[in-house]
Amino acid sequence: MGRRPVFLAILAAALLLVPAAPASSASPSRFDLDSADIPALQARMAAGRLSAVGLTGLYLDRIHRVDGKVNAVLAVNPAALGQARESDARRRAHRLRGPLDGIPVLVKDNVGTRDQWTTAGSRALRSHPAKDATLITRLRDAGAVILGKANLSEWANFRAAKPTSGWSGVGGQTNNPYVLDHNPCGSSAGSAAGVAASLAQVAIGSETDGSIVCPAGMTATVGHKPSLGLVSRTGVVPISAEQDTAGPIARNVVDVALTLSALQGRDPADPATAQYPRTQPTDYAKLLRPGVLRGARIGLWRLPVLGPQTDAVMTSARNSLVKAGATVVEVTPPYQDRLGELEFPALLTEFHRDIDAYLATCPQGPRNLAGLIAYNRADPLERTCFAGQELFEQALAAPPPTDPGYLAGRAELSDLARRSLDETLAKYHLDAIASPTNPPAWKTDCATGDDDVIPSSTPAAVAGYPDVTVPAGFAGPLPVGISFMGARWSDGRMLALAADFERVAPARVPPRYLPTLPR
Repeated sequence: MGRRPVFLAILAAALLLVPAAPASSASPSRFDLDSADIPALQARMAAGRLSAVGLTGLYLDRIHRVDGKVNAVLAVNPAALGQARESDARRRAHRLRGPLDGIPVLVKDNVGTRDQWTTAGSRALRSHPAKDATLITRLRDAGAVILGKANLSEWANFRAAKPTSGWSGVGGQTNNPYVLDHNPCGSSAGSAAGVAASLAQVAIGSETDGSIVCPAGMTATVGHKPSLGLVSRTGVVPISAEQDTAGPIARNVVDVALTLSALQGRDPADPATAQYPRTQPTDYAKLLRPGVLRGARIGLWRLPVLGPQTDAVMTSARNSLVKAGATVVEVTPPYQDRLGELEFPALLTEFHRDIDAYLATCPQGPRNLAGLIAYNRADPLERTCFAGQELFEQALAAPPPTDPGYLAGRAELSDLARRSLDETLAKYHLDAIASPTNPPAWKTDCATGDDDVIPSSTPAAVAGYPDVTVPAGFAGPLPVGISFMGARWSDGRMLALAADFERVAPARVPPRYLPTLPR
């Protein structure tokens, strides 16, 4: 799945086709990809100052120049430039498909695409391209350019007892663009790091528990873990149908909102998508109005276990919320210890069930979890960083999904997660619960694996409720995010609150690609 020969051919064609422009701010050479949002890009294209081919060429060039430091892009899509040409043709014919038309999107490599491999980072799945996942069909229908595949934590971080986030057997280690020897968190590591490094306008990640919001927080990007059921999971390599969802990552809230609007939709192959209300918004960007925080009630869950630097960022965020007119109440949602006890055993059973079903549809490679375990034992490259596969082995031995103990544990787990948020929101009459998304990134070390992280994402992830993270500040050069969690289907409200926080407390600065922390 080597990317360089294909990449160079695409890049050469793209650069030849970048439109000429006068020596002004319209010139692609002076165009600031980092600060541009989708509305600004569409305005430039409407004015004839940029084309989809030109924009795609700029991103391809940046991948070529920058990704050697970050290692976020597993492979560029050889069809990307053709998709950009098609978008430009639609623009000339006045047949644009919406705000994502011509916008380059990077896709986590556990999401099926017909024009590239879909490996979940595992060498065992290097085979023919998968069918398009339903969410990819929706992106194509919206006119988006599928720029390429992003690296990830192999099997979405559900393989080893001490994993190293951002490492996969196919792609190697993704680095945090703010401090390169530090970790980007998992498992949507390449998606978040790629967007942070301006290697794509938007990226798609996926989450079972923290795998969108944690990497977004650690790379000063915006990530949205949607309410379970807004976005189809068909064609996405699973961990658990009870918790998995895909969602967007971008450098600003408006791009996330526009992308969610394109991703959202019902899918007969994913029954969860039949559950969202008919009154659910279809254009989330229209909800992003200044002043939404004024009069809002926000519960601040500090999580001091994440350390004094993170808590200092939360104090600053609290002051910004109050200054914007919000009432802030400090809270601690209940049942967190019990959630921690119940979640892992449930995921073991669900992973065995769901990965066996997924592998049975693959044209090549292992046919079930037992086959994956055997493959990893036989491939020394699969043991170079994720040395073990303890979670695979435990899942293979886990009780079946018909087991009464499993059924009782999952029912209690889901109930307590929902009550944890619902009871806190009701008790304090809150619009949202805000919490630190992440501690400062730790130093990447395959020998020790990730630092233990106490995520605030667990109740929202288990309950299937929305969680939006936005940059809140820095601990030295390392980003810290703030998450806004709310009731089920309150995605629009969470995006609006996050956008207003982004407006009143702008925290993001571009990465400097420091080799290591300054002494």
